[in-house]
Amino acid sequence: MANENIQPLESLKPMAGESAGEDLDPARKDYLEGRKLHSQGEYAQAALAFHNALRGFEEQGDEQGVANAADRLGDACFAREEYAMAIANFRRAFAVCEKEDDSFSQLSLNKKMAAAYRQLGDREKALELLFDMLEHYRLTNNPKGAVEVLVVIAEIYAEQGDRVRAADAYRSVASIHARFKHARLAAEFDQQAEALEREA
Repeated sequence: MANENIQPLESLKPMAGESAGEDLDPARKDYLEGRKLHSQGEYAQAALAFHNALRGFEEQGDEQGVANAADRLGDACFAREEYAMAIANFRRAFAVCEKEDDSFSQLSLNKKMAAAYRQLGDREKALELLFDMLEHYRLTNNPKGAVEVLVVIAEIYAEQGDRVRAADAYRSVASIHARFKHARLAAEFDQQAEALEREA
């Protein structure tokens, strides 16, 4: 369960003063400016605003602000294809969320880090993070999350040329869909697995 001191990184709510028109401190102003710039596709300027916000939140000792600004800075870096910088910022946000026992945000950040590692060509590290997520979804009985992760795992194995493991991952997805009576989806993933097995 997400700690109330850390906002879920996937669905940030307005920060204090954002909608009330109150005077905002410089860090919050930079943060909001970064969000605006990012939504407009101005990633370099957004990164600078989030960097300034991050520094301001650090000076204030605002852990929630640090987590949110680091996460958003990571997003801006990812959009600029600066994947190593994105990972460094996602890790920074992850450290705060881990300290606050915010598993929802940790999963979101693991997903983002896995995508960045994949872009860097470090598929093993991406798979490590994805298998951690898969275990969490198994323990919390979250089939939707498991399916999403298994599809990415299958894609990565296919990229590596490991068609057998890719097919196994797709068969796991098909099995989950079959268990929930999603016959069409189960058949689609079984067909993808069969196609990979024929190529193996």
